[in-house]
Amino acid sequence: MTSAAPTWDPGLYLRHAGHRTRPFLDLLARIPEPGRPGPGGGGGGTRAPLRIADIGCGAGNVTALLAERWPDALITGFDNSPEMVEHARTAHGGPTAGGGRLDFTEGDAHDWLPEGGYDLIVSNAVLHWVPGHRALLGRWAEALNPGGVLAFQVPANFAAPSHTLVAGLVAEPRWRDRLGEHGVIASVHEPAEYLTRLVGLGLDPDVWETTYLQLLTGEDPVLDWIKGTVLRPLLTELADDPAATDAFLTELAGRLRTAYPPGPAGTVLPFRRVFAVARA
Repeated sequence: MTSAAPTWDPGLYLRHAGHRTRPFLDLLARIPEPGRPGPGGGGGGTRAPLRIADIGCGAGNVTALLAERWPDALITGFDNSPEMVEHARTAHGGPTAGGGRLDFTEGDAHDWLPEGGYDLIVSNAVLHWVPGHRALLGRWAEALNPGGVLAFQVPANFAAPSHTLVAGLVAEPRWRDRLGEHGVIASVHEPAEYLTRLVGLGLDPDVWETTYLQLLTGEDPVLDWIKGTVLRPLLTELADDPAATDAFLTELAGRLRTAYPPGPAGTVLPFRRVFAVARA
């Protein structure tokens, strides 16, 4: 039987929009101005608008931040979730204040083939879903115009209880046969590996990591957080069985409460991320 692709919920994902957006803001702050070639490919004459791709744009809220920084740019967000693309298109699509444009279309990061040259290719919290994505970096680097920039950030907290507890529960006999192949994806490399790869592609990279101490509030906030991301494939697989869904989430919630006890101001969720910005 072929398993359904994960169903994404824009509203659930955006419930923690502040924490989810902060890493992108930190990435955006480190992106240098891409080169703007003239119509003939040189540096002189009338400057053409930047051409920007956001791979795995999700709900489009961070793609809109690209338009705020480069209001005359032609920006396209790609995502493999029809629900996310529709939300992004409705909420953010169309002409921008500086004469540019925001467009959104369905496209999978693993299969995306750049058409023409780009001045900036961005991927925010997506590449960990793509096994073997180091190979994609070469394809994307080749699509950069001279002076263009490749920028991405990925979560790197797969050794944290928020993920190991999910993996452990999925591996138990009750869930193994049904959910085993939909467990936690951990296709993320250490910062030094990304640095070496980007240098090997002829790019000039800046690579770093940050651990955010996210203060979450509400009932079972860590469970609520991962419902919007790592649990999507599992919840999609259980979608036709409410009793099983409830049993799975109840068991997981108890384990997460033990691992992340609430404090007076809320529940602290440490979250490590890896960043890279590289100029052609």
